[in-house]
Amino acid sequence: MTADHHSHNHSHSHGHSHGMGNEKRVMFAMWLTGGFMVLEAAGGIVSGSLALLADAGHMLTDTGALMLAFVATKLARRPADEARSYGYARAEILAAFANGIVMIGVVAWIVVEAAGRIMEPAPVMGVPMLVIAAAGLLVNIVAFKLLHGGEDSLNMRGAALHVMGDMLGSVAAIAAALIIMGTGYTIADPILSVLVALLILKSAIGITKESAHILMEGTPEGVKGETIAEDLMGNVPGVCNVHHVHAWSLGSANAVATLHAQLTPGTDSHAALGGIKARLSEKFGIGHATVQIEDEACPDHAHEGEQLP
Repeated sequence: MTADHHSHNHSHSHGHSHGMGNEKRVMFAMWLTGGFMVLEAAGGIVSGSLALLADAGHMLTDTGALMLAFVATKLARRPADEARSYGYARAEILAAFANGIVMIGVVAWIVVEAAGRIMEPAPVMGVPMLVIAAAGLLVNIVAFKLLHGGEDSLNMRGAALHVMGDMLGSVAAIAAALIIMGTGYTIADPILSVLVALLILKSAIGITKESAHILMEGTPEGVKGETIAEDLMGNVPGVCNVHHVHAWSLGSANAVATLHAQLTPGTDSHAALGGIKARLSEKFGIGHATVQIEDEACPDHAHEGEQLP
């Protein structure tokens, strides 16, 4: 027989004092980026520039990323309820997965279109392209400064990283416009648009893989069952065996774990439980844990590092 001792540590910190400030910053940057994205897409169509259209596609993904950051910051303050006992962290991950798939689709379209234009170069209006790309760079700089000035968090850093990537896209479009104006080589437009697409692809694959890993209940990075077991047995007094360790993530920074533990004879189970919780939080960033302390003590021959089958 075993006795279950379950612990659910809900003391997550979501930055309540700075949440609204971050929401306003992200929302303003989102509307700024999304609004200019429409203008840039129109400019790309009028000027015939694929680089501008590619950069507009990058801005579209940035707008989606900023929207995710806005939703995540807002949902982070919502408490768990009967329908969502773990809270709403997964909404961010579902949206991130969808956003990643869309980004990959945008990249595929840019590459196919660029290949066609390399084979059959199309006329490009260099001056309008340069003006719009330069304006886009200014918009991205403003958005980056806005996000960089907010309270530090994973969401804000991720959003700022997207905007920084778009700044590079705007630089590529400016370079293409200058080359076209100076040499007349319109092929520079599709070539540089492919470079912008590669910037999108790298972040798209990263977002898609990370979100899919979380949705598949994958183990958080740096958190392995064997590592957790060895660490607890080596650092929590009285814990002589840890097994059936499972760890997964509810969101991008919200790890959860369950495990079984056996204690040496005479160990206070409540003290051991508290030690396990504290160690999981301190060492592995696991703030929500369900721990089963087994009544059966470790046999006399058990030693540190030995695990039951």
